[in-house]
Amino acid sequence: MSTATARKKQSGRVVRPLKIRKNDTVEVIAGKDRGKRGRVIQTFPRENRVLVEGVNLVTRHQKARPTTSRATPQTQTGRVVKPAPLHVSKVMLVCPRCNQRTRIAISFTTDGKRVRTCKKCKEYIDSV
Repeated sequence: MSTATARKKQSGRVVRPLKIRKNDTVEVIAGKDRGKRGRVIQTFPRENRVLVEGVNLVTRHQKARPTTSRATPQTQTGRVVKPAPLHVSKVMLVCPRCNQRTRIAISFTTDGKRVRTCKKCKEYIDSV
């Protein structure tokens, strides 16, 4: 088994790899942002969460900090609006070929490479 497909056990809990990856386009299927689409900025496999661009926006109050030799200067202060992580069960992948939200099947190419496949149009999601 390769390291990408292997289950990793950390702190007594089994961590499975997510079927949604960075730079995938996803659609929110539950919550206040239902129906919105966005690009995945970052994934958090241990928490089963993804960070989606322009979705689940929260306001944080950023205090202005003096610049020192070690610290980097803050680019924005005051009320900062930024996305918060969503649980992976609240989003569905949007197939780049058929442009529909879909579930993901794992299949293997003729040379044995593991790829994600769209359940609706049966096309590869990953570039082969």
